Amino acid sequence: QVQLVESGGGLVQAGGSLRLSCATSGRTFSTYAMGWFRQAPGKEREFVAALKWSVSSIYYADSVKGRFTISRDRAKNTVYLQMNSLKPEDTAVYYCAATGRVGTLRVPAGYDYWGQGTQVTVSS
Repeated sequence: QVQLVESGGGLVQAGGSLRLSCATSGRTFSTYAMGWFRQAPGKEREFVAALKWSVSSIYYADSVKGRFTISRDRAKNTVYLQMNSLKPEDTAVYYCAATGRVGTLRVPAGYDYWGQGTQVTVSS
């Protein structure tokens, strides 16, 4: 089992920045990849960014490319999502996810473990 705890959400004005953190615990040695997803009210959960834990391969959704950066701190078993130039359409609950399986990282079904989510609200 892997436990994930997100933090860092909040309210920010358009153009501002936030950094989300995802602290992991448990069987972290078995982690193949970690990702960030988001879900706005009435919409499906959508992919934001992902990275493969051992080889640092990184993937972004087109909607956040150039504005968001995913990174990790191996010593702290923590993954971050730096979000810059935020837009009102970035408003959502952001979820951290982890998987021990090799597979697609751009869909929720590719992940086994999820955090509780953290709210990000961007005002115009």
